[in-house]
Amino acid sequence: MTQNYPLEQLVTIKARRLEETRKVLEEKRRLHQLELDKLASIEKARDKVLGHRTEKLEQLREELDSGSTSTIIQRMKNYLKVVDEQLKQEEDRVLQQKKKVDAAEKAVEKARGDMLKKLQEVEKLSLHREDWDKEMRKEEEKKEALRTEEIGTSMHVIKRVSKPREPHE
Repeated sequence: MTQNYPLEQLVTIKARRLEETRKVLEEKRRLHQLELDKLASIEKARDKVLGHRTEKLEQLREELDSGSTSTIIQRMKNYLKVVDEQLKQEEDRVLQQKKKVDAAEKAVEKARGDMLKKLQEVEKLSLHREDWDKEMRKEEEKKEALRTEEIGTSMHVIKRVSKPREPHE
C-alpha cells in the first residue's frame, strides 16, 4: 500500500504557474524583438535624412566655392535648416524608441527572474518529493521486516506446539 504524495496538488499548481510564466517570458521576448526591429527601421530613416543632409551640405560648399549668388546660397542654407529640423525629429524618434527597447528589455529580465523563481519552487518540491518517497520506502521496508519477523516467530511457535513430545527417560 503506497501513499499518495500529500503535496501533489501544490506540485500541479506550481507546474502550471511555471508554464504560464514561460509563456509570458516568450511573449516579452517577442515584444522586445519587435521594439528592436522598430528601432532599426527608425535608425535607417534617420540615417537617410543624415545622408540627405550631408549631400546638401556638400552642395552648399560647392556653391560657396564656385562663387554663386547670395540668393542661391541663402536658399540652400534655409533648406539645410529644414533638413536639420527633420534630422532632429528623427533623432528624437530614435531616442524614444531606444527608451521603448530598454523598457521591453527590463520586462524580459523581470519575466526571466519570475520564471527562475517559479522553476526553483518546482525544483524544491521535486526534491521534497524524492525525500518523501525515500522515507515512505523506508517505512514500508520496516513494516515488511516486522511482518516477516512475526510470521517467522509464528511459524516457530506452531512447529514447537505441533511437534510431538518424546517421553522422558
